[in-house]
Amino acid sequence: MSIGVSAFLIIAGAILRFAVTWSPDHVNLQVIGVILMISGAVGLIASVVVMIMRRRSARSAQVYEERRYIQPPP
Repeated sequence: MSIGVSAFLIIAGAILRFAVTWSPDHVNLQVIGVILMISGAVGLIASVVVMIMRRRSARSAQVYEERRYIQPPP
């Protein structure tokens, strides 16, 4: 789950939890909103952890390049 999807889940959950006043039968939209916000927060944390781990592994690999120039004969 990417950071964008996590942010979308948090926003959609907040809208369902705090902005929607309509309530259909046998469905609690506020609970669904809380579930979406929690899953978005967990996904956001996981995405940030994966991004940090990738950055650390890329930083540890150092490339050393040595160029040797051979002068042409006179």
